[in-house]
Amino acid sequence: MGSVQALRATELVERAAHGDRDAFDLLMSDTLDRLYAVARLILRDADLAEDAVQEALVHCWRELPRLRDPARFDAWLQRLLVNAATDQHRRRRRFRASVVPISREPAQRDFAIDIANADELRIAFDLLRLEHRTVLVLQHYLGLSAMEMSDVLGIPTGTVKSRLHYATVAMRAAIDAGSRARSSESRTHEASR
Repeated sequence: MGSVQALRATELVERAAHGDRDAFDLLMSDTLDRLYAVARLILRDADLAEDAVQEALVHCWRELPRLRDPARFDAWLQRLLVNAATDQHRRRRRFRASVVPISREPAQRDFAIDIANADELRIAFDLLRLEHRTVLVLQHYLGLSAMEMSDVLGIPTGTVKSRLHYATVAMRAAIDAGSRARSSESRTHEASR
């Protein structure tokens, strides 16, 4: 962020902290899409992501007067969002229904390599634990360093690095397992001909 933009953002944070709703609206208009995208990537559900963003915005408005360093607003807001996403995830697990969605995919399988790879990554990502998805999103989507993630998540840098390591290992394992399953399925299909 440029120094002029940083000064403008800091000024808006200070004004919003003193109850200026217009300043708060300007702050949020600059970041709302990014907040939703991060929540959606972490939670893997549009409705839960919207709820998490809404919860984070409410907490932001209420707690903004207590923010000590306006220059740290972005990290503080990201922390509120991650906490709200975690809360939404916990609530969903508690009240989860056993509903199997009906596939809307065409009966004919598409063998395009890029679609298969994207699907493979999506499935592997969905299998990750919430804290592993969170660190991967913060690193690969927002481009945060381990120290920045440590600040956002409120955990030691070593824990962030550990979570990144285990998230990467889990992603590789899920992708390998999917590849083995498809390979076995293909051999079974070939043998039945």
